Amino acid sequence: MPDRFISSPHEHDSSSVSGMMWRVCLALLPGLSVYLWFFGGGIIIQCLLAVSFALVLEYLMLKLRHQPLALFLKDGSAIVTGLLFAFTISPLTPWWITLSGIAFAIIIAKHIYGGLGYNPFNPAMAGYVFILLCFPAQMNIWPATAGMVENTASLSDYLGAIFRLGQIDTDAVSGATALNQMKSQLGLMNMVSEIQHGPIYGHFAGVGREWISVGFMLGGLALLVMGVIKWQIPAAMLGTMFFISMIFNVYDGDIYASPLFHLLGGGTILCAFFIATDPVTASTTPAGRLIYACLIGILAYGIRVWGAYADGIAFAVLIANACVPLIDYYTRPGVIGETGP
Repeated sequence: MPDRFISSPHEHDSSSVSGMMWRVCLALLPGLSVYLWFFGGGIIIQCLLAVSFALVLEYLMLKLRHQPLALFLKDGSAIVTGLLFAFTISPLTPWWITLSGIAFAIIIAKHIYGGLGYNPFNPAMAGYVFILLCFPAQMNIWPATAGMVENTASLSDYLGAIFRLGQIDTDAVSGATALNQMKSQLGLMNMVSEIQHGPIYGHFAGVGREWISVGFMLGGLALLVMGVIKWQIPAAMLGTMFFISMIFNVYDGDIYASPLFHLLGGGTILCAFFIATDPVTASTTPAGRLIYACLIGILAYGIRVWGAYADGIAFAVLIANACVPLIDYYTRPGVIGETGP
């Protein structure tokens, strides 16, 4: 066929949904390993619970919708949703709260809209926000980092807290996160420099949590090298968070934490590489990805500093998801030969 009749590059690059999802799972392993080192086996239990619940609910929804079971169960999307959800909640979270969040993620945020490829909101973030709003007290109980206090959570403590096996004193093995501590202490008119002298802070953010972020960053960079994700979203989100936090930190370092605190604390790195880059709910145009990621960075920082929640990543992602159709509309690349508005 003459070249003048060939319009688009239709050659298949051999990528598939299942291939991408399994690469994402592998890329989460460095962060999971560091998480396990600092906080113990609770994260493994939560991952197993979340993934199991996600697969069972995915199966039931596919049956109800008369969809091919093997095709969709093997694509790995439910597994990724379960893993990402597990990383956002405390390892001490009771099993029924984990089930509630996964049920909202799979049933409401995913299948009610038509399943994979049709959901406008990130399922894992939707499930997390649902349980955060419904069970705020339980969601604020986090384990103390290994070595930070005398009584750190053991595997039996995690099993007891998750499955309610006997009387477990969670106060004895729990501790505040760096983000929660920073927000509450600033509300008491303490200065950042004073707050960060506490035992829960490491070099830049919370003890252990900063290294967990480094683990997720290594996995995210691997996804970039493999071509699973595009560079625009991680670069724009992290750059925006860094730039805004630097401006306020320079303006008044006594009440605004450093850029590295915001980058390495909470779920910033996990979001930048694994959540905001969700190909279904993120912007699909090159310019749109930059706008979308900048919006997440701005919203997340604003909620952290001036909002009611210590970490606004999930809310920022969902708000940005809602803006994606508008962003894509105004950033759609022109088509060769197209005329008019």
